[in-house]
Amino acid sequence: MSKVQIPNDDIPAEIDFSKGTRGKFHHSGAKLNLPVYLDDQVQSRLAALANAKGIEFSVLVNDLLRKDIELIEMAR
Repeated sequence: MSKVQIPNDDIPAEIDFSKGTRGKFHHSGAKLNLPVYLDDQVQSRLAALANAKGIEFSVLVNDLLRKDIELIEMAR
């Protein structure tokens, strides 16, 4: 197996990946949860609604998104 040398000016020469293992932490089918960033006003309002309903913030947001998805699918 031949090694391909790819010049990379972003990595300092003293960093040696020659004994690294490719894919060591890869898990096929792993679930990735993406971070979602809300505007401050939207987050404050939703947090207040969740608090008033006595439910978790994420439960409220997921419920609202599910309803929006249903409306979008019905409009098709």
